[in-house]
Amino acid sequence: MPDTTTRAVRRRFRPTAATREAVAGWLFVAPVVTILGLFLLVPILMALWVSLTDWNGQGSPFLAGVPYVGLRNYTRLFTEDNLARQDFMTSIRNNFYYVVIVVPVQTVLALGLALIVNGTRLRGRTFFRTAFFFPSVTSSVAMSVVFLFIFANSGAANQLLALLGINGPQWFADPRGVLHLLLGRIGLVDPEAPPAALTGGGPFGLSWWEWLSGPSVAMATIIMLVIWTTSGTFMLMFLAALQDIPVALEEASMIDGAGWWQRLRHVTLPVLKPTLFLVLTLGLIATWQVFDQVYVMSQGNPAKTTLTPAYLSYQTAFRDFEYGTGTAISFVLFLIIVILALVQRRVMRERADRPRLRRPAWTRRS
Repeated sequence: MPDTTTRAVRRRFRPTAATREAVAGWLFVAPVVTILGLFLLVPILMALWVSLTDWNGQGSPFLAGVPYVGLRNYTRLFTEDNLARQDFMTSIRNNFYYVVIVVPVQTVLALGLALIVNGTRLRGRTFFRTAFFFPSVTSSVAMSVVFLFIFANSGAANQLLALLGINGPQWFADPRGVLHLLLGRIGLVDPEAPPAALTGGGPFGLSWWEWLSGPSVAMATIIMLVIWTTSGTFMLMFLAALQDIPVALEEASMIDGAGWWQRLRHVTLPVLKPTLFLVLTLGLIATWQVFDQVYVMSQGNPAKTTLTPAYLSYQTAFRDFEYGTGTAISFVLFLIIVILALVQRRVMRERADRPRLRRPAWTRRS
């Protein structure tokens, strides 16, 4: 028979119910944590080490003979005046215009489509939902090839423009910036002879004229493809959120005399704010990581006007065999995405927390 001291020690170190639940929980998630650690965390740490070296793809990057360069692969992208910085900043410029156009347009288009197919008066709603969503489930490579035929020099797009008396451009061979063409069309500047103040200098190795070019004609074609193929996915997200809005809330606003626009602004959009944040965040991440459309349709051409950081990282690592620089570009892109996502979250949170000082006009009684 154990004495009193032994029984007291056993009671003291006996696991509680909470401890047993915690151990059981960790046992259940251990396989997933192990898999994520081996196939996600470890490769990321390995890639981080490669970005600090001058590895050329020969042998293992973890051998003693691989040159260690520290942060040089990162600094040369921002401080050294060379081709690597010029290509990187060109890709940042191209991707910036791509994001600025794609994210707002696809969000507004997706919300508009969701409002249309959610309406009770629309006949054949199932057909339209399927039709709008179909491009999103089709292979992006297949859709890119289709667009190559549509926007070829003698493709359907130029033939349709010819019927309207418009001489269509060589879509995938035209490096001219859309903003340059617009400024030239309204007569502010001559794209062939821009002002010396804009061509004399600029940040990060590009002139102000290059920064202000806007997306090229070739990039505009890719933008049209991406907006068309991604809006259906976000439409479903908005549609699910719209169907969760209580009918009583809509009816109460109609009783108070709210019109369609007033209900959309003061009832629908505030309820959709979490979904809107999700759509904007996913769109922001996806647009900064665009790769497959560029790889299939242009490979950065013409004149590097469709070059993006994701494609530049691939090109630098797997074609030029500069794995350190290519990996550094991918980590810089990761930081850009994280920073912009945090800024977006902060902005939307501030707008949500901002007190409403005025009630909508349709709720104020005379």
